[in-house]
Amino acid sequence: MHELLCRPAAPGLREQVLGYRGFRFNAIGTRRRLLLPDCVVKVMLGFGDSLRVLSRADPTRSWSAASLANGVRTTAAIGEHTGLIHGVTVLLTPFAAYRLFGVPMSEWAEQSVAPSDLCRSTWAELPARLAGLSDWDGRFALLDQVLGAALESGPSPSPEVTWAWRALQGRAGRFRVEELAAQTGWSRRHLERRFRHETGLTPKDTAQVMRLQAALLRKEAGASWVEAAKQAGYHDQPHFNRTFKAMTGQTPSAFHAHRIAAPPRDAQDFVPGQVTSVILSHRT
Repeated sequence: MHELLCRPAAPGLREQVLGYRGFRFNAIGTRRRLLLPDCVVKVMLGFGDSLRVLSRADPTRSWSAASLANGVRTTAAIGEHTGLIHGVTVLLTPFAAYRLFGVPMSEWAEQSVAPSDLCRSTWAELPARLAGLSDWDGRFALLDQVLGAALESGPSPSPEVTWAWRALQGRAGRFRVEELAAQTGWSRRHLERRFRHETGLTPKDTAQVMRLQAALLRKEAGASWVEAAKQAGYHDQPHFNRTFKAMTGQTPSAFHAHRIAAPPRDAQDFVPGQVTSVILSHRT
């Protein structure tokens, strides 16, 4: 059984809610997926078996649950499941997650936690409400309703941090932190503290993730790794190779080999316009 539906959020939510992914996968054996850093918060609301997420940087850390909120990361994680996983993944900007959960993003960056542990009662009952509906259209409509109301009542991010985030996006991470701070009128230290509180990452870490994504997208478009690294602003190929390995746990060539070896029906990218994952293994 293999089912995946991709749906945008309601028009009024799309700046903050990047989309929904309804899924139903039944694995025979263990299936492992490398989850790349991408500056997107993914909230999986499950009504099947548990999914296990392991930290790539620290293999001793792992989280298992049917529903998991995955904070922003600077290094890859590994998602692993055996059996049926069924549910909806909500794709959020860090600012949307900050408003929806009302918790400093720095408290759960680099982690996967139960949504119901992040303070707001809305998330405790939502998986059961979604599971009780008979079709995907009804589930997506419920999410639009619940998220729309919750976003209106959550804390607002500061204009300075919002501007700095968008400035980094506009240059695919190629923006010096000192310049960002100067244009906000804040000191570098104050910008870093507020930025991490509201997004989970520092401006420097965010820039690094965005540059990695820029290189990955250029490779997907047909560039060589050398061309992709140069266009994304890396000093040279060894610098890119070291950074890539540190952030993903893979060499660029090994990662690309996994990408092209995946069966066509296996969707690997869940965030529009980004390279978000690769199938590592499907052991029966």
